[in-house]
Amino acid sequence: MTETKKNSNLVAIITMCFIFAMISFVTNMAAPFGNIWKGQYSWAGMMGNMMNFAAYLFMGIPAGKMLLKVGYKKTTLIALATGFVGIVIQWLSSRSFLGGSAVYVYLLGAFICGFCVCMLNTVVNPMLNMLGGGGNRGNQLIQTGGTLNSLVGTLTPLLVGILIGTVTENTKMSDVAPLLFIAMGVFAIAFVIISLVKIPEPAQERKTTVYEHSAWNFRHFVLGAVAIFFYVGIEIGIPAQVNFFLSDASSRGAGILVNGAAVGGAVAAVYWLLMMIGRFCSTLISGKVSTRTQMTVVSTVAILLVLAAIFTPKTVTISMPGYSAADGFTMFDQVPLSCLFLVLCGLCTSIMWGAIFNLAVEGLGKYTEAASGIFMMLVVGGGIMPLIQEYMAKGVGYMNSYWLVVAMLAYLLYYALIGSKNVNKDIPVD
Repeated sequence: MTETKKNSNLVAIITMCFIFAMISFVTNMAAPFGNIWKGQYSWAGMMGNMMNFAAYLFMGIPAGKMLLKVGYKKTTLIALATGFVGIVIQWLSSRSFLGGSAVYVYLLGAFICGFCVCMLNTVVNPMLNMLGGGGNRGNQLIQTGGTLNSLVGTLTPLLVGILIGTVTENTKMSDVAPLLFIAMGVFAIAFVIISLVKIPEPAQERKTTVYEHSAWNFRHFVLGAVAIFFYVGIEIGIPAQVNFFLSDASSRGAGILVNGAAVGGAVAAVYWLLMMIGRFCSTLISGKVSTRTQMTVVSTVAILLVLAAIFTPKTVTISMPGYSAADGFTMFDQVPLSCLFLVLCGLCTSIMWGAIFNLAVEGLGKYTEAASGIFMMLVVGGGIMPLIQEYMAKGVGYMNSYWLVVAMLAYLLYYALIGSKNVNKDIPVD
């Protein structure tokens, strides 16, 4: 490989990692913003998250087609412009003149932001996998980008929790307007940077885009798409319900009467922090430890942790670190031990996204771009499954709702052990 190509690839890798961070920033605003709307509308807690992920259902396949037609760079620029518009609309929901319709404006903004992150995800995952040459090295690069993704995921709920403190019926979106202005600035700057960066265009270099088969012909990919549907539901549902549980001052929740939202945001931030640590560790070992082995281990451990959380009484408490506007960095007392078990799952879920994508597209060759679009369509599970879990929480309690998470983790374990094996190697992919 020439020095020029090495430098070009390095720039592309750094760019993709930055995009990974932006995806997390947009996605992880939904749950803490949901706490604000939940105080005014009981049905709205996970609806912003649902709208964000519902967009994947509509945009996944078109995004894959965009990669083939206009390339990775133009798809990224379109995504960034779309995200800017979505953030502006969410900011408009904080304006008092909208009255009772403000929540619907917010949901529209969340939906448009979903189009943005879907397109960005469609770009970044196959690009990093390709730059790494697939296999363990491809997974290693995806985990590297995921590390930065988790760092931003750690900071986002923490920042929102600091801004709003304790959620009451008087808490408004205007309280987090500074974060939305930051988001607008980040999108604008990113647009300028990406427009100046050279990104490889593998799909554009091919002589034809008319193929005799499709990604649907690969069993391991289809099962992987189902796995990602469940995985994103797990990744979003675990910290979201922890956040709601700790923010709920009633007997149904953790019963924290002061700064409940700050505690919830801080503990949820620990989950994303552990995801960052897990992805960083995976980056170090992925060159030697197979993706399938990593996936098997973390799925098993996650099941055990969630079961421990379900069966641990909320009266068993510990102290956990956090930040409040009044006291700065401090230790929050009376945090149920079950929440610690759940946030520890961040170490396990950390590697799952990259691992599932890596296993699902292995051996797909020229079908990778279309597969990435289909893959992103199934990310809608991040909206559907946490919403189902929230309704379960209302009926059977916060902790019992995690039985749904156990079931989804069991499927991921099956995929790691059996479903991820490519049994369609006879299909030509060059």
